[in-house]
Amino acid sequence: MRFPNIPGFDQQAFEKYFKNTGMLFVGRVGSLAIKMIVTIILARYLGRQFNGILAGGTVYIYFFSAIATLGLDQFIVKELHQFPDNRDQILGTSFWMKVFAGFCCIPLIYLAYVIYPANKTPYSYVFIFSFIGIIQAFTVIDAYFQSQVQSKYIMQVQIAGNLVSAAVKLLLIFNKMPLIWFVYAYTFDFMLISIGYYFTYQRKQRSVFNWSFNFKLSKKLLHYSWPLIISGIMVALYMKIDQIMLQNMYSVKEAGAYATVANLSEAWNFIPAVIVTSLFPAILNAKRDDAARYKKRIQHLYDLMVYISLPVAVIITFTAPLIYKLFTPEYAYAAPTLAVHIWSGVFVFLGAASSQYLIAENFNKLTFIRTGFGAIVNIVLNLILIPHMGMMGAAIATLVAYACATFFIVFIPKVNDQAVMMFKSLFLISLVQKIIKR
Repeated sequence: MRFPNIPGFDQQAFEKYFKNTGMLFVGRVGSLAIKMIVTIILARYLGRQFNGILAGGTVYIYFFSAIATLGLDQFIVKELHQFPDNRDQILGTSFWMKVFAGFCCIPLIYLAYVIYPANKTPYSYVFIFSFIGIIQAFTVIDAYFQSQVQSKYIMQVQIAGNLVSAAVKLLLIFNKMPLIWFVYAYTFDFMLISIGYYFTYQRKQRSVFNWSFNFKLSKKLLHYSWPLIISGIMVALYMKIDQIMLQNMYSVKEAGAYATVANLSEAWNFIPAVIVTSLFPAILNAKRDDAARYKKRIQHLYDLMVYISLPVAVIITFTAPLIYKLFTPEYAYAAPTLAVHIWSGVFVFLGAASSQYLIAENFNKLTFIRTGFGAIVNIVLNLILIPHMGMMGAAIATLVAYACATFFIVFIPKVNDQAVMMFKSLFLISLVQKIIKR
């Protein structure tokens, strides 16, 4: 596979991992297409009111997903990359850590709901969602296949799981089932993926029953991952706090319409996750072997993030009114909000890439500092803008918060060169330099 339209692209670095990235991408695109179709049909069926109630319940899961996952996934990949012979202990330790964290999240979610309950969303819905934290422990298998550059297995599980999930939801809609059934269906989605991972891993002389727990390793993993746990909480806050604030400060119907905006806008966020996850081993190899190549790969990664996210933002901006023709007329007024919200994706893409650099350099604490700053900016702007502008205010707050979080590192001397590199990519300076050099 060649990249002739991207001047100066590091061919040697990226070709090695392109097939794996392609498999992940195909899996996520397939899943995205299925999810988007079902999301639109479900939103049409539920209407703004019930769509807002359902979305409000899922927000609490996002708030605590970082605790449930313990920020381990990237470190599992890193450990497996460095110590492949220690596979069963790494996976077993990570799995039981996630199970324990998932159980701990249940009372924490209840406490969060008591402190700040979502308007008209009953706790019974939130309680059912709470078990997702335990169910998702099998995602350690996802990390294993990433470390082996075998993402075709992840693709198979995701597409199969989403097809079954879509069939279940469509069946519920056809039979005009009440909202509670969709709460169970949402939780069932995660169970399907976990079951798929389990059976996929059991092939080729692998077995989860060979996994073992090592307390010393768990301490090591937690030592490295705790900044990412806090960072993940902050990310969840500035990605999802607008949903619940809009629901409580404005109306459930407004939150229901905004949920469609967030779903459509954030649906593309799987792309940077796929790319950086798949290319992380290449970045680690360059760091170990060649400092100049390492820096070059990081710059090319930033460039790639912009080359993808910028066209998506432009296209969605101009096609938002057409997209909302797929919904019922009560959602149509959300189109301008989508045209604003989609631009936050540019900063999500760049932020995902720079996070890989911070992990590679063991600057993990900076991840939660900058995301914490983004969360504060988002909450403050939401408090100011939502009462006057509704969901448009929430979208503006999200866009500004993402930009602030991504470029916060410009104020940190030891990593501000990364901010400069991202600016070069964002304003296409790097692309122009490559063209001139050619």
